[in-house]
Amino acid sequence: MGKILHFQQLEVWQEAHKLTLLVYKITKAFPGEEKFGLVSQMRRAAVSIPANIVEGFKRRSPRDKLRFYNIAEGSFEEVKYFFILSKDLNYIASTDELITQAEAVGRLLNGLITSIERRQ
Repeated sequence: MGKILHFQQLEVWQEAHKLTLLVYKITKAFPGEEKFGLVSQMRRAAVSIPANIVEGFKRRSPRDKLRFYNIAEGSFEEVKYFFILSKDLNYIASTDELITQAEAVGRLLNGLITSIERRQ
């Protein structure tokens, strides 16, 4: 693949976007009492991952890029915890699909960060 001109071309963004869509899909079935609790927190954390990837993509300095990609990593870890919590609360039966998608995002995000760190 040639030079990446748009954030949509980043595989890490594509996979993070898929993860966000999965989070929205599963949280639709959560109890109404969680609408302003866990559902809101899960969705915000999930959206934060691709959003920070986008913001980091447009930053010019490696240091700025890394800062936003690191924020995405933090949100990523937060989402993984919410999967565990959701399963423990019996809001979801299985986390398999979610964890598989999350692991793909984690690997790609880690690779992106490592690549930028090496270029510094």
